[in-house]
Amino acid sequence: MGKKILIIEDDIHISKIIKMNLNVVNYETTEVYDGLAAWELLQQEKYDLILLDVMIPGLDGFALMERIRPYSIPVIFLTAKNSVYDKVDGLKLGADDYMVKPFEAIELLARIETVLRRYGKEEQVILFQSISVDLDKREVTNRGEVVELTPKEYDLFVILLKNKNIALSREQILEKVWGMDYYGETRTVDMHIKTLRKKLELHDYIKTVYKLGYRMED
Repeated sequence: MGKKILIIEDDIHISKIIKMNLNVVNYETTEVYDGLAAWELLQQEKYDLILLDVMIPGLDGFALMERIRPYSIPVIFLTAKNSVYDKVDGLKLGADDYMVKPFEAIELLARIETVLRRYGKEEQVILFQSISVDLDKREVTNRGEVVELTPKEYDLFVILLKNKNIALSREQILEKVWGMDYYGETRTVDMHIKTLRKKLELHDYIKTVYKLGYRMED
């Protein structure tokens, strides 16, 4: 399994959804539903990142954050509150990011990745089937041979890998790879997917999701 993430969220349904999405992309997760139980767990186990709901029983998120801070564990606050004051309070306490529920899985995964990278905890090599991706070198090899990808092909491939088993719409892919200001057609995505499938022999792994986009599957 990958990095260890502690989910502190008292809404069991939301907690289960978060856990499912994180497990799909190989994070190792532990769930806990109140602040005091979380505090006890943190004194026994080491975690790479904490997802912390503000409104939890026992010990609320802000009080728990005060106790977590000396441990230097990155924290992303999760809350239904979207008050600017709550956000400022959370960040002042040392949180690394702040997400307002509801949010999409792809956004949460991107925020987690960004925070882990900031702490130097992100995996620098991704393995998939016979393919290896070195994130530092931006180099892709298949069966030990370097595969030449254009910058956009590489970025697209990494996005698919980091969201493995999650369906991504063409619009989401355009935004992540080409940026918010790109005004081209979604056909651009289809053309790049076609090239990736050919160059990396991924016809059986990059699945087309009908009327939506694409999904990388094991």
